[in-house]
Amino acid sequence: MKTKIRFTVIAAALAASLGLAGCSAPSPAGPMPGMPHGSSGPMSSMMPDANADHNQADIMFARMMIPHHAQAVEMSDIILAKQDIPGSVTALATKIKAAQQPEIELMTGWLESWNQPTGMMGASGMPGHGMGGMVDAEGIQRLKSAAGTDAVRLFLEDMIGHHEGAIDMAEQEIRTGKYPATIQLCRDIVASQGAEIKEMQALLAAL
Repeated sequence: MKTKIRFTVIAAALAASLGLAGCSAPSPAGPMPGMPHGSSGPMSSMMPDANADHNQADIMFARMMIPHHAQAVEMSDIILAKQDIPGSVTALATKIKAAQQPEIELMTGWLESWNQPTGMMGASGMPGHGMGGMVDAEGIQRLKSAAGTDAVRLFLEDMIGHHEGAIDMAEQEIRTGKYPATIQLCRDIVASQGAEIKEMQALLAAL
């Protein structure tokens, strides 16, 4: 039979797992339950070819870490705009901003090269993929409104949790990702943000 039926990656994987690869050609099936209709749906656009140099984990990591980093930059800008903040804290905020803004640009470039959306993804990410440590709108407003030692304490406490979430995301990407540059970035995040957590814990203890 010369007719060829194009399977989606998910359908092909399912058929292989069920041992159906050697059976007669199945009849064309409709979209899988819970999946978007048509090849232009958001999930299908996140399924790279099996021979690609990246995988879905790489795409999800970049799409979630961009807004995660963006919030760290925002929080740093908030504390840097305040008066009477200790130099050690402003130096830390400056360092965080200087590290994470270029990484946002780097990850955006990867998504563009993979023909993936580069817009901000919501804090919940996608099922099974959370953005740990994100500060809600109320928390950001509290930081904006705080002054002096209260502002410093809020910034440090929120940023510690934010960094811990980033490390969790990076460690997951190291385990499941494929793109070498993304995995190396994650190793750098684990090392640098782990060191910054210790620095912030010491600054908190000194307040």
